[in-house]
Amino acid sequence: MHLAINAFFWNQPHTGSGQYTRQLVYHLNRLVSDLDITLVFPRTAGEPAAEAVPPSVKVHEVGLRPGYVGKVVFEQIHFPRACRDVGAGIALVPYFGSPLRSPVPVVVTIHDLITMIFRDYYRSAGARLYNGLVAAAAQGANHVLTDSDASRKDIIERLNISPDLVTRVYLAPSPDFKPEGDFLLDMAVKQKYDLPDFYTLYLGGFNLHKNVTTLLLAYTYVAQGVGSQYPLLLAGKKPTQTAHHIPDYDGYIKKLGIEKNVRWLGYVDEADKPIIYREAMSFVFPSRYEGFGLPPLEAMASNVPVVTTDAPGINEVVGNAAMTVDPDDERQMGGAIIATLIQDNLANELREKGLARVKEFSWEKTVGETVGVLAEV
Repeated sequence: MHLAINAFFWNQPHTGSGQYTRQLVYHLNRLVSDLDITLVFPRTAGEPAAEAVPPSVKVHEVGLRPGYVGKVVFEQIHFPRACRDVGAGIALVPYFGSPLRSPVPVVVTIHDLITMIFRDYYRSAGARLYNGLVAAAAQGANHVLTDSDASRKDIIERLNISPDLVTRVYLAPSPDFKPEGDFLLDMAVKQKYDLPDFYTLYLGGFNLHKNVTTLLLAYTYVAQGVGSQYPLLLAGKKPTQTAHHIPDYDGYIKKLGIEKNVRWLGYVDEADKPIIYREAMSFVFPSRYEGFGLPPLEAMASNVPVVTTDAPGINEVVGNAAMTVDPDDERQMGGAIIATLIQDNLANELREKGLARVKEFSWEKTVGETVGVLAEV
């Protein structure tokens, strides 16, 4: 089987789609012997070539115009044309952006429908047009993969796609996330980011549905009790501007009076994430909606107690191995955070349950189920 993969997010491993694309390719390449993989990589002039590609994986470069229009042209014209040119038998688009027409069968992975569910993401005419385009393209795909039963239900209902054509395939954390580390390497990373001895961690994006404002409000209750001992670290690329879907976080932190209890860690290198997780006393993931919710699993694999919400896509993944709260109840969230910080028995129980839960997810399973769908198509 010759598989062509849309590699638009390949050089963006800090994004969910970038992580998924890389992990899928790495494990497909390692585990499936009779599979030829070609990455169709869009490259803007002056930008680097595809990075960290396994030696046996081919790369077919396509010129990319910068900006939004260039992305659409790549998805709808250049990618399907490249699939034909490289002689692929099937195409995989690892995010919500498949072509309307293709010379080969297309499987698309739709992680979630966030941009269609939350109004703040489709206010502009451009966003509505793009949503309409990719929704129509998904309806014409040969098969749809998605990360959870919750997302599968959304896709079937909102995109009007036959249930027979939508398959749930769970993701998994990278093997790099584990309880034990290298002492010297861990110390070097702690010094690099000037990590405190004890902290609560949030690692993720800062768009509106991530619900970080409720986490900050919840931390006003933590601050009254143990906030000085356990500052909240916000890890991930800090927004440079505000918009309908990006709140003014600095202004909100100041308004709440918790400047001394909250610290921006900022962008974290992928190689450093396992240590950042492992050193945390508690990990909080307050999102209102996720297609899968990978960060809680990464934290569990790192032996860290997790506080998250009962949103369907998240609850499905964490099971009973995390403290789940109402995403709109800041008091409940704050109380859960405090409990994981000061109740050793609870924290240890969550660690044990988390490590057991993570074992139910593996990239071997993900690859096996994905290859099954590709072969059937």
